[in-house]
Amino acid sequence: MRILFLFILLGCIGLISYAQYLQHVEGLLPCPLCVAQRVAYWSMGIIALLAFLHNPEVIGRRFYGFLMSIFALTGAVIAARHAWLIRYPESFECGISPEEAFLNSLPIASWWPGMFEANGDCADIDWKFLSLTIPDWSLIAFVTLGITAIYILWARKS
Repeated sequence: MRILFLFILLGCIGLISYAQYLQHVEGLLPCPLCVAQRVAYWSMGIIALLAFLHNPEVIGRRFYGFLMSIFALTGAVIAARHAWLIRYPESFECGISPEEAFLNSLPIASWWPGMFEANGDCADIDWKFLSLTIPDWSLIAFVTLGITAIYILWARKS
């Protein structure tokens, strides 16, 4: 099971690193929904790191798997909402919104603004790969990581 915790950890590190590349090198500003997805990736990654270092038995694995599943589900819901907003931007204005004000008022936004400060517009389409947007790929990543976490949760042997 340690290899699966490592897979989730490295997946989260890679995704967060690529988000930082897009923000600081390509100049794409993260919107409130992007920042919320980053928080979900961070949460999953930290739990996976703890689980990898702890190398727990069955009950511990299930606890870690449950927590990672919850964060994967939360991130998937946020990513799905974000993907929907990109396709139907007239249904919601996300520019300077209460979500942005709330996220930017959190202590993590002032401690690490390059990672957690939301300044972008949720409906902007600044990047695509294979005709999928960033939230589409994020949804795929959350589902993949979530399936791995659910496997960890229900696996009988290590």
